[in-house]
Amino acid sequence: MNALHTGWKRKITLFLLAETISLLGSSIVQFSIVWYITLNTSSGEMLAIAVLCAFLPQVLISLFAGVWADTYNRKLLCIASDALIALVTLGLAISFMLGFKSIELLFVALIIRSFGTGIQAPAASAIIPQLVPKEKLLRVNGLNTSLNSLTMLASPAISGFLYSQTSIENILLVDVATAVIGISIVAFIPIAKIASDSIPDNKFQAMLAGFRYLQENKLIRNILIFLICVCFLISPAAFLTPLLVNRTFGEESWRLAVNEMTFSAGALLGGLLISFWSEYKNKLRITGIACTLFGIFMIALGNAYWFPLYLALNISLGAITPCFNAPMISVMQEKVEPEMMGRVFSLVQIAISCSLPLGW
Repeated sequence: MNALHTGWKRKITLFLLAETISLLGSSIVQFSIVWYITLNTSSGEMLAIAVLCAFLPQVLISLFAGVWADTYNRKLLCIASDALIALVTLGLAISFMLGFKSIELLFVALIIRSFGTGIQAPAASAIIPQLVPKEKLLRVNGLNTSLNSLTMLASPAISGFLYSQTSIENILLVDVATAVIGISIVAFIPIAKIASDSIPDNKFQAMLAGFRYLQENKLIRNILIFLICVCFLISPAAFLTPLLVNRTFGEESWRLAVNEMTFSAGALLGGLLISFWSEYKNKLRITGIACTLFGIFMIALGNAYWFPLYLALNISLGAITPCFNAPMISVMQEKVEPEMMGRVFSLVQIAISCSLPLGW
């Protein structure tokens, strides 16, 4: 174990705790904003604009964010992006408290929040292999997936409860509070800046260097192509499960809620399961098996006409998902040079973000 990984368990525990707290607050607010727009406009067009505002800036900024993550201090990038999101959300809350309740203002806030997320994601992904020994990456990524799934399971329920009990202004402040907590934790984690003399001063050249690295590194390139193909092919079935539930089992809203909750619960269990396979040598074999099982279970899901069976299959699909993602991410974190980590993970983020809606 090298000096960078001294006390790694404490460091990664604090880092994942900070990221989870911050993500929980952001998810609660994101759900509340979407519901606010839905209930106050009843417009599918407005909702579509909101989705674009929350999604497109993240893709646009990712290329530059990857270069920044390889050039500057990744810890400071995470703190700065979290602070940006918190300040924008605080400004939005104050505006609403003063009576300026504009849907357009929400769109602007969503755009800036999306930019912040796009900056933070590559830096956070690049920090994990800095803190964790290579042989423990699969376990940590599995646990991280479980924490994210737990957040996705809890945030709609918390957001719905808060929305029924208080105003949107107060809910916005939740994200500010969780950001402050997350920033405070990360600030005290010693994370070294990766020194590299190979990054060009010209950021555009640095960006092109990331593409050249991908072109020259056959393993990472093939993993990325595989990921794009899977996301493209899987997205129609994955996104249309609410419609499947609606048409096959009934229009009751509780069925849609249970549909989302069972998948997240499965992903939570799957993340814990994969964390116990941390010593497994051939990680990509796990990904291949998980991909095959996902296809089989998805076909079965489409032909399930008994709701309990559908839910059992949905939980299984959720459990398989971390077994697909975590080993693949771990391999990339193991094989990519530290000074290229930010750019590679920004390309991964762009690939996933673009292939999912294209498949849809």
